[in-house]
Amino acid sequence: MMYTESKNGTKKLTTYQLTLTAVMAAVICVLGPISIAIPVSPVPISLASMAVYLAVTVLGMKLGTLSCLIYLLLGLVGIPVFAGGSAGAAKLFGPTGGYLIGYLFLALIAGAFVGRFAENKWKNIAFAALGMILGTIVLYALGTAWLAYSAGMDFQAALWAGVIPFIPGDLVKMVIAVLLGSAVRGRLLRAGVLKGKN
Repeated sequence: MMYTESKNGTKKLTTYQLTLTAVMAAVICVLGPISIAIPVSPVPISLASMAVYLAVTVLGMKLGTLSCLIYLLLGLVGIPVFAGGSAGAAKLFGPTGGYLIGYLFLALIAGAFVGRFAENKWKNIAFAALGMILGTIVLYALGTAWLAYSAGMDFQAALWAGVIPFIPGDLVKMVIAVLLGSAVRGRLLRAGVLKGKN
């Protein structure tokens, strides 16, 4: 990860990295409210997960997770960036809030798989996709457990409400994000804005 060295020897982000992080946080904020309510679930279909996939594929674990954290904090303070233009602590810690918090774990896990095979484009893409799948499984588990607890549902019912209907769409989102994100990341690496594993 590219840093500049401060006078006291600590590392800090470059202006380019801060800008890219802010841009990807903005992308999540723009796509996050776009959602479709479905009758079988209290959890809407949202583009936020695709935006998180894209952020970590482009930026890697540290900056991608930071952009996701910025998104959650903006929603927490009342900016309408969550599904359906919702916001606030009641949404973040409500029945579907486990999926929102799960985005951080998704970003950490998926981001850890990004950029591991810089010498092989397709191996790099496959490894990033594997990270997305593993991260999404953790997101599903956290979101489902919290939904079951807060909504008074058993785990199987919460699984059918909060996971099963979303698997096909999430797989499509992963494919779009890993292909688009890998292309953008490659350009940033060639431009020297990003360095190797971030």
